Amino acid sequence: MSLESNQLLRFTTAGSVDDGKSTLIGRLLYDSKSIFEDQLEAVENTSRKKGYNGVDLALFTDGLRDEREQGITIDVAYRYFTTPKRKFIIADTPGHIQYTRNMVTGASTANAAIILIDARHGVIEQTKRHAFIASLLQIPHVVVCVNKMDLVDYSQEVFENIVKEFEEFASKMLIKDIRYIPMSALLGDNVVNRSVNMDWYHDAPLLHTLETMHISSDINKIDMRFPVQTILRPQRDEFRDYRGYAGRIAGGVVRIGDEVTVMPSGFKSAVKSIHGPKGDLEEAFAPMSISITLDDDIDISRGDMITRANNMPEPTQDLEIMLCWLHSENAKPRAKYTIRHTTNEQKAMIRDIVYKIDINTLGRNTDDDEIGMNDICKVRIRTTKPLMVDPYRVNRSTGSIILIDESTNETVAAGMIV
Repeated sequence: MSLESNQLLRFTTAGSVDDGKSTLIGRLLYDSKSIFEDQLEAVENTSRKKGYNGVDLALFTDGLRDEREQGITIDVAYRYFTTPKRKFIIADTPGHIQYTRNMVTGASTANAAIILIDARHGVIEQTKRHAFIASLLQIPHVVVCVNKMDLVDYSQEVFENIVKEFEEFASKMLIKDIRYIPMSALLGDNVVNRSVNMDWYHDAPLLHTLETMHISSDINKIDMRFPVQTILRPQRDEFRDYRGYAGRIAGGVVRIGDEVTVMPSGFKSAVKSIHGPKGDLEEAFAPMSISITLDDDIDISRGDMITRANNMPEPTQDLEIMLCWLHSENAKPRAKYTIRHTTNEQKAMIRDIVYKIDINTLGRNTDDDEIGMNDICKVRIRTTKPLMVDPYRVNRSTGSIILIDESTNETVAAGMIV
């Protein structure tokens, strides 16, 4: 089995109310035979009680429906399934405006976003909002699923009009790869199996598209970034001289013999050895978790970053960040927060708000200086000590931060470094 087929693909789903998101995920799980027998039996029983002839696919994912009806804020629900070709994690995010923060959370680590459009309604405001957030979070692949094609007589013209409308809107955004699939999640057309009702559609159904999507190049393999998480100093006599630096590679490739620079100190050395969970390695790459040793005994601590000597990030205390506010309490003007960037933590302050994004019109508002829950805005932040950052578009790991309230230790915001 190739490396490509062993890969894990994370994708997020987004759609307006009743676009068929739960049914689509249920169909994916059901038709790919990723449902446990007891779960399937329980759903079949519930479906019969509700008067369904078959299985109500939405029940596989709508365990939180009661919470929705009670108006409780819903978190992201993660679901897992595997096919012979690939492993998948679905981040099932609520699509309502008031859950913008949940969509940002679920989409932040996604390789792909599935955006559902009801074929009867076409591209609506909610569709644009979700596409904008996908673009903002630099999700590399977007699959636009035009659902409920059975309700428009599987019309090719309806599908092509929706594609044209979405393309016009998407041309203003930075999305690298967009694909369009006409489907009926309820009946199974073009979800796992190719539709016999739309012989005019010649591309792959959704599952095959997800299984064959090329995601190797989604991770930055050029700029070596190794944030140090902890120092390994075993106490046993035979390892008395061992000093290893452990963490997860955030970008690039590291090999034995590489000349490296430790930041922020600037000390230089070379990689002596690399150790992974299964033993010694000649090289390692993002996002592997490893420990390395260096030729020289350098004072290194958690939060430092090991980089290539000729390819280093820019240390800076002044950051421009696209911030999504996650907390129910508004941001406090010029209050101090803890900023967490990779394994580094510093004190930080929001200096000023450049603009807020109107999530409905996607316009910029430069007059509003209040940051509340679900707001997305561009801000300037100053930290007490320099952080080793890359732009988010270059590296999603070293280009992202979170803000933590010092008094409650709660995460209040997540941001992408511009």
